[in-house]
Amino acid sequence: TVTRQERKCCATPTKQVHSLLTMSYFIAAISNGGGAPEQAYRKMQAAGACPEKPFAEMFKFEVPSLTVGTLDTLMTLSDDLVKTDQVVETIVRKIIATSAELFEGKRIDHSVGGVPPARYIQQFAWDSAKYPNRRPLKELVGLIAGGAAGIEEELKQLTASFADKQIALQEAQRRGAGNLMQADLNDVLTEDIMRSVNVVDSEYLKTVFIAVGKSSKENFESNIESIGSELVGFGGPDWSRDGSKLGKPVSFGSSVDRHKVRGSPVVPGSTQMVHKDDDSILYAVTILKGQYESGYYEGDQFQAGTKIDFETEFAQSCREKRYMVRDFKWDATQASKSAMAREQLQVEVDGMKSALMRWCKTHYGDAFVAWMHIKVIRVFVESVLRYGLPVDFTAVLYKLHPGKDVELMNALDKALGNATDDDLGDDGEEEYHDFVLLKFEP
Repeated sequence: TVTRQERKCCATPTKQVHSLLTMSYFIAAISNGGGAPEQAYRKMQAAGACPEKPFAEMFKFEVPSLTVGTLDTLMTLSDDLVKTDQVVETIVRKIIATSAELFEGKRIDHSVGGVPPARYIQQFAWDSAKYPNRRPLKELVGLIAGGAAGIEEELKQLTASFADKQIALQEAQRRGAGNLMQADLNDVLTEDIMRSVNVVDSEYLKTVFIAVGKSSKENFESNIESIGSELVGFGGPDWSRDGSKLGKPVSFGSSVDRHKVRGSPVVPGSTQMVHKDDDSILYAVTILKGQYESGYYEGDQFQAGTKIDFETEFAQSCREKRYMVRDFKWDATQASKSAMAREQLQVEVDGMKSALMRWCKTHYGDAFVAWMHIKVIRVFVESVLRYGLPVDFTAVLYKLHPGKDVELMNALDKALGNATDDDLGDDGEEEYHDFVLLKFEP
């Protein structure tokens, strides 16, 4: 049997009494003291689950005979079990939260092994087929924790995939239902509309589509041909002095400043209003695609020419004025394809949601079973550390009546233990009991 100080180290710490108001169940265990288990059972029943002290409903809580191992192993395992208990509980809570979100506030009837969680707890029986009770405790805890971790990882992957599919659907719906700055233009523009639009896409010219807010209509139409006025170089050789070589192959080298005269890539007079809705207007504007900077010789070394692209920089110049250049190429067949794609995404989202709902209902039970088995191991380990060998203790489950948390706790301390100031932690913020106690709310 370990000393009183060692028992204090491995006892179950609890928050101050006010936090017990949220708890639904207590698991308590006391030593049989060499007597019959039935005597310990009646003692715990009289402590808080009898007509004189009707603070809870009490059930027998069967703890199987587990492999004890060494005292050092149990002490280490006791600390690890607290953390494992918290981890597995978190997994259970995640499944509950995911279910609540999927069922959108509707009633969810979770079950554990085909029965409600409350009945499973109150009729708990160790599952020896799933968790062989004669395996070493550390190995058994690892088996349970590993299974729970696998459930958590699968939940993480499923929810991530579902979230990605939802985002894809929302984006597709946004493109189909938004204004001209956001909507998929192939869904908005009809063949009749596009038939009146002159669209150019040649080696040097390209028609781009620009969406602007309705309030910017006059400003856009007045200034469109000056947007990007620093982009295009219109400079060239000065033929005014000597026009004799005009039109003939002449090497000017780097002496010509192509950008001495600059301007916008917008082709004058090319602006066309295409369509408008309640918020915005769509224009078609033809621009220069780019410009070639001629190569030249520096001595005997030829410096290759370069191609300058205007499309990206022109789009940036438009953004600076809150005009949106739409990445769009008209395709008469695309409208129906987009609608079909949205319908397919909706079908996929609905299917994934249904599958995830079924998964949560199934794996909630698996995670809950793991959680309860961890609690049983905690009761066993802490009882052995507190009461010593041979294993001789009785455990019960209290199902608290509403608002009776404090009264039951005081009654148990009075009937089952000898609580003193020495049982408080150094900081006085945690309390210890002269019996094993675990509290939880499923």
